Amino acid sequence: MYRTILVPIDISDAALNEQVTSHVELQAGLENSARVHFLTVIPTFPYYAAMGLGYSGEKPDKEKFRTEALAQLDEIIKKFNLTPEQTEKHIVSGSPKDEILKLADVIHADLIIIASHRPGISTYLLGSNAAAVVRHAKCSVLVAR
Repeated sequence: MYRTILVPIDISDAALNEQVTSHVELQAGLENSARVHFLTVIPTFPYYAAMGLGYSGEKPDKEKFRTEALAQLDEIIKKFNLTPEQTEKHIVSGSPKDEILKLADVIHADLIIIASHRPGISTYLLGSNAAAVVRHAKCSVLVAR
């Protein structure tokens, strides 16, 4: 049913990643030819500043962040019961919700499987990234909790 599945991964939140594992394996297993694209987004300075988070005066080493993120993403992907031929990795910088939607369009995703934090008063039903993806995606979205 789904040939191209996009799975955004927050490399800093193991609990969120565990929420999507069974859903990804099930959907990818239904269609042996399904391709699963794992995406991690390295937030840029403006994203953190908009959230009111502090920062140091030093310019971050983007290549070091990218290398570390790739290593962590590789470890996370190993926990999924998928063949290497079924998977593809993407690491980008930017706003998570924008980059998820952009990649979904580029790869012509049939399904996005995204985990969501338990809602707080500010997000009410879904986390802000998951809510934006649900509202603006051009394909089906499975939200795991």
